[in-house]
Amino acid sequence: MKIIFLGTPTFAVASLKILVENGYNIVGVITAPDKPSGRGQKTTASEVKTYALSVGLHVLQPLKMSDPDFLKEVKSLNADLQIVVAFRMMPEVLWNMPPGGTFNLHGSLLPQYRGAAPINRAIMNGETKTGLTTFFLKHEIDTGDIIFRKEINIGENEDAGELHDRMKIVGAELVLKTVKAIEHKSVMEKSQQALLDEGEKIIDAPKIFKADCKLDLSRNVQDLHNQIRGLSPYPGAFIEMEMPDGSIVPVKILKSLPELAGTVLTHELITDGKSMLKLSAADGFINILEIQMAGKKRMKTEELLRGYSFPVDARIL
Repeated sequence: MKIIFLGTPTFAVASLKILVENGYNIVGVITAPDKPSGRGQKTTASEVKTYALSVGLHVLQPLKMSDPDFLKEVKSLNADLQIVVAFRMMPEVLWNMPPGGTFNLHGSLLPQYRGAAPINRAIMNGETKTGLTTFFLKHEIDTGDIIFRKEINIGENEDAGELHDRMKIVGAELVLKTVKAIEHKSVMEKSQQALLDEGEKIIDAPKIFKADCKLDLSRNVQDLHNQIRGLSPYPGAFIEMEMPDGSIVPVKILKSLPELAGTVLTHELITDGKSMLKLSAADGFINILEIQMAGKKRMKTEELLRGYSFPVDARIL
């Protein structure tokens, strides 16, 4: 088969790599255009492009997916199948082009957690399991007929970054399994609706916004702990501190442990100035293990406290 692969971030590299290492004919790789990044705004290629060029693959980087010249070039590659892993929205003319169709790898057990942030949202909601799904694309986002699903457990204190790194490997194996099934014409598709239990409601996984990241210390500590690990390492859950001079300083909390303690006075910052730093919430405390002050790097709490003292009259908003 001639295959076109579409993807951009690190999550997608594992899937492209496993196909290359298993000898599949990747005739084209479509990825995002290079863009400025970092403090120096140096032009940077996507992780998928970097890997694709390292193994001699043909790379396409359209500014617009509907560009006629781009579509003409894709058509000239005569692909039998297209595979999408962590890529943007595509016009129907593109995903409907190859005779074997286009399938996508999604980071959840569809039909649950459709949307842009399934890994983050599953952890934020306190799920103990998630998974990966391959499915054929259709008009509505993440609604196509399912090819395969693979369930995995979520660790009690696992964060989104750690889960992401496990899922990209499991996902790559599922992509390979899916390609082999398509190659051998042994695919048995299932509708997503058929996988729902009677009365089961679908949970969506929309994009993460800033409002999703602010910690509300009137909530219980387990919910806050789930929010922190679901947003770590990026974009990061945060609190806002009002300093004695009246300035508002955001502080990211990137690793935590919950501590149940019954009824406490919420919105307090408690520290011994050496190694312990915690926030009081509705039913206990959030012990802060890793933190990032505005404009600074991520640090372990004891490392921060060796060189920084929180003002005694600072207030958690």
